[in-house]
Amino acid sequence: MNMKIENVVQAKPYSGLLIVSIEQAVAAPLCSCHFAEGGARVIKIERPEGDFARKYDKAVKGESSYFVWANHGKESLCLDIKDKEDASLLHSLLAKADIFIQNLAPGASARAGFDSEDLRRRYPRLITCDISGYGDTGTYRDMKAYDFLVQCESGLVAVNGAPGAPGRIGVSVCDIGASMNAIIGIQQALYLRSRTGAGSGVKVSLFDTAADWMTVPLMHTVYGGKAPEPVGLHHPSIAPYGGFATADGHVLAISIQNEREWVRLCKEVIGDAALATDPRFSDASSRVKNRSELDALIGRFFSANTRSELEAKLRDAAVAYGGVNSVETFSRHPQLRRRTVTLESGETAELAGCPVQYSFEDAQKPLGRIPRVGEHSEAIRREFARMEAHV
Repeated sequence: MNMKIENVVQAKPYSGLLIVSIEQAVAAPLCSCHFAEGGARVIKIERPEGDFARKYDKAVKGESSYFVWANHGKESLCLDIKDKEDASLLHSLLAKADIFIQNLAPGASARAGFDSEDLRRRYPRLITCDISGYGDTGTYRDMKAYDFLVQCESGLVAVNGAPGAPGRIGVSVCDIGASMNAIIGIQQALYLRSRTGAGSGVKVSLFDTAADWMTVPLMHTVYGGKAPEPVGLHHPSIAPYGGFATADGHVLAISIQNEREWVRLCKEVIGDAALATDPRFSDASSRVKNRSELDALIGRFFSANTRSELEAKLRDAAVAYGGVNSVETFSRHPQLRRRTVTLESGETAELAGCPVQYSFEDAQKPLGRIPRVGEHSEAIRREFARMEAHV
């Protein structure tokens, strides 16, 4: 029997959820933005002067690249949470909310009367998420914790950069990572609430996030007796691994992960099968020990061939490679997906496509609009005033 299957518009996963977020900078806004993309109603609480990330730069047609990236699809409500009436309004919001997120300075939210533990006692279904720099205990608790400083404190810069020149990772990786961890924690809390009916607390710090990523270097230091050093495009325990200049001025990176790839590189790409069994390079540890000689040999071969010639050889030999691209080159990358967002001004811009693609949603569908400072304040105040009147 033939059956006609009709397309059914499926609700987004977070439809019906209300998220209230006292947020600034990157970590908390990026977290709440994920839920906005997933269909949640996100009310962003800002000071009257607005989230300072609005003024980080003017790169996107006069608007901040950071703010555009992390704040589409939200409503903006200006509040002074130390003001009695505004605090009362915030409590009215939280009474209806599913999730409360905050990344104010350590202790600031509690001092204003919005301690997460107290809020969960008052609103038992509420899930709270506190994002901090170093956590809420310890001697670093009150330290300012900008992304770069956490990269320094955690040792991330010590394993990045070039030999003798440690380097900051060029994006706000600790902020981004803390945001992702916060999303994971909130999702787990939502799942737990679906079974128990009770909310729970999630705490995430930038430092703990970076510390987790530093587990392998940490173990090498504590148990192996030697900390990894910055090696630029190379790898401390794998060779050949790195970027090599081509005859036409490009740089291609290769990453040989096993002996099969090493043999294919020698025989099918370089054209010297005997190189694979050369005692200096015949196994992984020997190749690392003799990295300088190996890199010089590969460098000479790459410099005698163009990028397209090398790419063809590497692809045919199934040897892993990638271009060491500039951001300009990346902006034209054939794999780069994009999604349109509407700016405060009403103009549009294109962001990189959402990293998570769902079967029920068009990956090309435009993202929500960027809110102006306090754009929704009046409407939200009226809405929740009516709710209070009916309580």
